Amino acid sequence: MTMITPPPLDQQEDVEMLVPHSDVVEGPQPMEVAQPEAAAAVENPPVEEPPSVKFTWLIPGFTRLNTRKHYSDVFVAGGYKWRVLIFPKGNNVDHLAMYLDVADAASLPYGWCRYSHFGLTVVNQINNRYSVRKETQHQFNARESDWGFTSFMPLGELYDPTRGYLVNDTVLIEAEVSVRKVLDYWAYDSKKETGFVGLKNQGATCYMNSLLETLYHIPYFRKAVYHMPTTENDAPTASIPLALQSLFYKLQYNDTSVATKELTKSFGWDTYDSFMQHDVQELNRVLCEKLEDKMKGTVVEGTIQKLFEGHQMNYIECINVDYKSTRKESFYDLQLDVKGCKDVYASFDKYVEVERLEGDNKYHAEGHDLQDAKKGVLFMDFPPVLQLQLKRFEYDFMRDIMVKINDRYEFPLQLDLDRENGKYLSPDADKSVRNLYTLHSVLVHSGGVNGGHYYAYIRPTLSDQWYKFDDERVTKEDVNRVLEEQYGGEEELPQNNPGFNNPPFKFTKYSNAYMLVYIRESDKDKIICNVDEKDVAEHLRVRLKKEQEEKEDKRKYKAEAHLFTTVKVARDEDITEQIGKNMYFDLVDHEKVKSFRIEKQTPFLLFKEEVAKEFGVPVELQRFWIWAKRQNHTYRPNRPLLSHEELQMVGHIREASNKANNAELKLFLEIVRGPDERPIPPPAKSFEDILLFFKLYDPENGVLRYVGRLMVKNSSKPMDIIGELIQMAGFAPDEEIELFEEIKFQPCVMCEHLDKNTSFKLSQIEDGDIICYQKALSIQENECPYPDVPSFLEYVQNREVVRFRTLEKPKDDEFTMELSKLHSYDDVVDRLAEKIGLDDSSKIRLTPHNCYSQQPKPQPIKYRGVDHLSDMLAHYNQTSDILYYEVLDIPLPELQGLKILNVAFHHASKDEVIIHTIRLPKQSTVGDVINELKTKVELSHQDAELRLLEVFSHKIYKTFVSTERIESINDHYWTLLAEEIPEEEKNIGPNARLIHVYHFTKESGQNQQVHNFGDPFVLVIHEGETLEEIKTRIQKKLHVPDEDFAKWKFAFFSTGRPDYLQDTDVVYNRFQRKDVYGAWEQYLGLEHVDNAPKRAYHNRHAYEKPVKIYN
Repeated sequence: MTMITPPPLDQQEDVEMLVPHSDVVEGPQPMEVAQPEAAAAVENPPVEEPPSVKFTWLIPGFTRLNTRKHYSDVFVAGGYKWRVLIFPKGNNVDHLAMYLDVADAASLPYGWCRYSHFGLTVVNQINNRYSVRKETQHQFNARESDWGFTSFMPLGELYDPTRGYLVNDTVLIEAEVSVRKVLDYWAYDSKKETGFVGLKNQGATCYMNSLLETLYHIPYFRKAVYHMPTTENDAPTASIPLALQSLFYKLQYNDTSVATKELTKSFGWDTYDSFMQHDVQELNRVLCEKLEDKMKGTVVEGTIQKLFEGHQMNYIECINVDYKSTRKESFYDLQLDVKGCKDVYASFDKYVEVERLEGDNKYHAEGHDLQDAKKGVLFMDFPPVLQLQLKRFEYDFMRDIMVKINDRYEFPLQLDLDRENGKYLSPDADKSVRNLYTLHSVLVHSGGVNGGHYYAYIRPTLSDQWYKFDDERVTKEDVNRVLEEQYGGEEELPQNNPGFNNPPFKFTKYSNAYMLVYIRESDKDKIICNVDEKDVAEHLRVRLKKEQEEKEDKRKYKAEAHLFTTVKVARDEDITEQIGKNMYFDLVDHEKVKSFRIEKQTPFLLFKEEVAKEFGVPVELQRFWIWAKRQNHTYRPNRPLLSHEELQMVGHIREASNKANNAELKLFLEIVRGPDERPIPPPAKSFEDILLFFKLYDPENGVLRYVGRLMVKNSSKPMDIIGELIQMAGFAPDEEIELFEEIKFQPCVMCEHLDKNTSFKLSQIEDGDIICYQKALSIQENECPYPDVPSFLEYVQNREVVRFRTLEKPKDDEFTMELSKLHSYDDVVDRLAEKIGLDDSSKIRLTPHNCYSQQPKPQPIKYRGVDHLSDMLAHYNQTSDILYYEVLDIPLPELQGLKILNVAFHHASKDEVIIHTIRLPKQSTVGDVINELKTKVELSHQDAELRLLEVFSHKIYKTFVSTERIESINDHYWTLLAEEIPEEEKNIGPNARLIHVYHFTKESGQNQQVHNFGDPFVLVIHEGETLEEIKTRIQKKLHVPDEDFAKWKFAFFSTGRPDYLQDTDVVYNRFQRKDVYGAWEQYLGLEHVDNAPKRAYHNRHAYEKPVKIYN
């Protein structure tokens, strides 16, 4: 028995967004804000969910089913045939197995696939609430034609008649199937589907892409950018306005995603910056500040302020006297608390919350001394475009790390900041302005504190249709995806067996809103204005249209590439031009020879006519040779094209000659010239003839050049052609010459002496071989740096021009030196010492270069720690040409045997701290450190004793014993603190003990977290001693003025929470154990204001570089 119940369908046609194309006028013109044209205001319909079909399957006599598999009748959903498959006794498990199956899979054509979202249910026939339902989605294909659940529900529950699933031996199963269009991610066309295009990600620039899309979709902002003055002589990579204009123009009129490299280069960023993820809030501020500066003195000056600037009033008002202090501040965005706030309104409530200044925190009012007062913030006006930065990232002082706040935080589609009779507004605010805002965009961060992904939800015309801009991909989204799914918080997975008291499984949603952009309703028509080509400067339109045409030509070129082949023709002239300049090995760089783009179906004889036109060599005088790559990785002319091959098509010759099967055919054009240098027919080549190429080396000048080629018999000897070689070189007829065969240059150079009296055949010389020759060596020439061909080729193969930089200026080249990759460590530092005029090269320390970060590597090169220069320059699979150096005050081997410690010394009677660098042999002890330190510091008296403490997060974790070896001490993460041991601590009696004393402050608000700061210390307390007596000693020790010290509070800490003490309390009784040194144990806390400069934790990563736009 089967029943199919299709739900009602609400269908709408998709309407593509139309991009306006107006008549072009000269620009830029003064900004005029016009209403969007009708075509531009067409709204896209809501995202259409595919209809689902519900199929019901009644299975009588269920316990009597004897088959392992049992299929339902076939039903149709989405135009396709389906059926449900069950394993009544389980599929090798003690659970019911149930799947959705493609009914006609066996008869479907090759390559079929279909995508479905479906749910399967075993209905509880007693109480429907206990029905077991599971949902999934799958792309069905020939390999996976069924999909579902092997362990759908336990067989024990299914077959138990009291559970309600099996009634009268009948089981009721339901399937709800929704067939969706198969989406090919790579073939998806954002422009076609949505009318918009995205931005390409350079590596880690998604944070920037989401911000740029948001700014672009504020049309008033886009129009202002278009009207910034630029000229045709500006380069986009050096002009932020032009780069941004170009980017926005392409976003508006391109059909494919847009690259951002021009813009980031205009920022002055390098590749490393593009792979460093920054904070989108910080980038927003820096970019707006930069644009505000660039707009000064132009027709769009003040645009940033008009759009984004609001004002707030900070006030302090005394309660008991008539005194009020106010200060007006501007803002471009507002940072709202997420922690402890359920929604945007709660954050605004907290923002304007009144703080009372009373007790020790009274306000010093001018003319009225200390007074109880109220302190707060109210808004004087809000901007037309309100940017709300949600504080999803906070610094956790207890753990000393940044954390992400994933709490649920709601934000409305409409934000009314006039609510409750204007509670957020100052008395001076203009109440005639209606502060009702509509949500325009939501920037989302998905991930954790150490990284993640940014994307944006935007509704460009403030219609009901939202779009997701996720780098290159733009999709239509419904409002639920924008709001509910970006609130954050926890999500509860649906229970498989509701009603059986299973605890729900919850997981944190790491994707949540990070920045909100609202547009004021009363300014909507002005901001969502019409922007078209008349707003774009003519030179920019011309430039970008030309770029588009070139891009289209490249696309067409690429699309037709399969019809063409590239023929690269090398000649003697190319070899002469290249050898001895940037090329020494083989014969020619094929990237620098003449290329012909020829249709594959072109007869080779027609191609020869093209060559004749290009080079002026008649067709009948041309002979072409095929190049071949040898096993030793050299590339030489291998054989001439035969006459019957020249009758073939170019494409056939390329395929036959090129085993690599790339699109290129590489040829050498042999042209034989007569006595008058005119081309003559090349002589016939027999099997015994070989074509050889010759290079001449001049040892005195260190010059290698190409001098020509000869066709010789393989049975002849080099001695037979000596006269011709001498003539080619221009030597005297009786000059003695030496010959060498250039065999290979990878991975090492092989160039061997050639015997002049051995035949070419016996010497294994063949077509395309290279013979280098030079004058026979004389005594004087033996003194040359590279007296013969092999030594010269070895030199040019391994030479490396290295750029040296100092560590103090790691971006600037100080000088360059030509070195050899084979130079040893000693060779490199000796030559460097000579260059900088240093007598002792062992005082040089080198640091390698990181090719990815473009910075020095953290660890320097140890003394003789590498074998060769090539090892110094290697960085994974890349090779650098940069080395950093520093000159030490002692030799590096000696320094490497020392342990370097930075120790902060606290003077006993002066309020000062001086950091000293201690260098001692690694086998030294803490006692040696203390003795060395005594020679550097000013002691309160000659016999003063010192101790060394290990401090972290302003707490003492360890007091070092004098015999401890210093080799294991790590001062990179811990602070080493040295101080004099007070006399009272040296002879502590049985009725006294040492305690730790730490400074602390507390956060205001609900959580009141404790934060330690300042320098901790150790104090002796005595039995029966009151807090008042201890306070006197602490004040004297810390040199605190009476006025300030009167405001300090004192608390006992045992479990991280303060227990405040009174002056009459006996402190000794609180500390139950003796000599407690552990920072996690007990301590005396001093609560007071931290007047030291605060460390800025505005970035998500403590190690993250700030966003900078350099140009």
